[in-house]
Amino acid sequence: MVKRRTGLALRAGAIAAGIALAATAAWAGPATDQVKTSVERVLKVVQDPELKKPQNTEKRRTQIREVARQLFDFSEMAKRALARHWAARTPEQRKRFIELFADLLENSYVSKIETYSGEKIVYLPEQADGDTVTVRSKIVTERGTEIPIDYRMQKDGARWQVFDVAIEGVSLVANYRTQFNKIITQSSFDELVKKMEQKHLEVAEEQKQKQKPKTKTP
Repeated sequence: MVKRRTGLALRAGAIAAGIALAATAAWAGPATDQVKTSVERVLKVVQDPELKKPQNTEKRRTQIREVARQLFDFSEMAKRALARHWAARTPEQRKRFIELFADLLENSYVSKIETYSGEKIVYLPEQADGDTVTVRSKIVTERGTEIPIDYRMQKDGARWQVFDVAIEGVSLVANYRTQFNKIITQSSFDELVKKMEQKHLEVAEEQKQKQKPKTKTP
């Protein structure tokens, strides 16, 4: 169930963060504007005919990642996902974990964005809670199914950044927290890092294979 929810969160979160041509807003605030600005930038990249060409795959994905890094606070998300295990980590361990966690989210984000198939997104009124703001939205599929998506954001200087995404009320960070805690308690933090590094290598190899020119059969 945890893996299924995580997959759903990444799929729906990617769609919501990357599709806005048909988006409407009941009321928008600064945080919603921040999300919508990122949306427009990603959509421009995804729909660029030149960037759609196979030889420009890496360039396209690099540009999408650049937008994602400005929208999402990967350091904060990594810290919250590791939860009680964060305090015991050394500065070097924290740095490596943030890198791997960001890489995990970015790869999932990019792969899901590229599967865009015409979903619409509707923005709802923001909800403020102290120093944080929840940007509320919902995806409307071609069949009319509505999927609620909430972005929890906090301010970093002049910008709002996402530190969690909730899909149908289920937190993406909480899903990862459950998975990470299970691995650490049953094995160790080093084993978690090992698994994340292996995943990174697998994704890198998969992308490498996809970029190879196809051999024509005689």
